[in-house]
Amino acid sequence: MLIDEPSIGLSPLMVQQTLEILKNLRDRGVTILMIEQNARSALEISDIGIVLELGRTRMVDKAERILNDPRIGQLFLGGAMEDNAA
Repeated sequence: MLIDEPSIGLSPLMVQQTLEILKNLRDRGVTILMIEQNARSALEISDIGIVLELGRTRMVDKAERILNDPRIGQLFLGGAMEDNAA
């Protein structure tokens, strides 16, 4: 299943319900590719995450690792990630 911005324009309760539906589908074996600005909520129900910045792939890892990576906080708080290849 491909879903783009499932939480956009929804009330917090509807976002919670929508993500719960997606989680239930995932638990039943449905593969879901989700594009979502609400990164924390999306990663909390995901197995794998991909972080993009300005169209460039910055991270691909297990969702839990991305959630706990301090660089992600920096990225989403207005800072840019540094390139590893300098």
